Amino acid sequence: MTYQISVCYGKPDDPAAFDEYYRSTHIPLTEKVPGLSGFTWGICRSLDGSEPRFHAVAHLQFATEDDLQQALASPEMRVAGKDVRNFATGGATMFVQNLESVRSE
Repeated sequence: MTYQISVCYGKPDDPAAFDEYYRSTHIPLTEKVPGLSGFTWGICRSLDGSEPRFHAVAHLQFATEDDLQQALASPEMRVAGKDVRNFATGGATMFVQNLESVRSE
């Protein structure tokens, strides 16, 4: 089973500034989190063309629950977490998931 932290970012005051800061500053901080086995993010678009609820969503993956717990307690995660207030003017919703594969290829 894979463990994942998902971060949903609300619409920022300046989307271009958010994107630039996220790429140039926040990603390098997050990549230092111990035990991180995967890290993806993307800008949201709705299927029907309406305004999506979130500007972007990030997924931080960990191979084991122990890796996740160690990451959450790490100084590197605290630094990355505190950095969110520097760019997420639209707010951020964070949660943990236990991912179950429903399809094997």
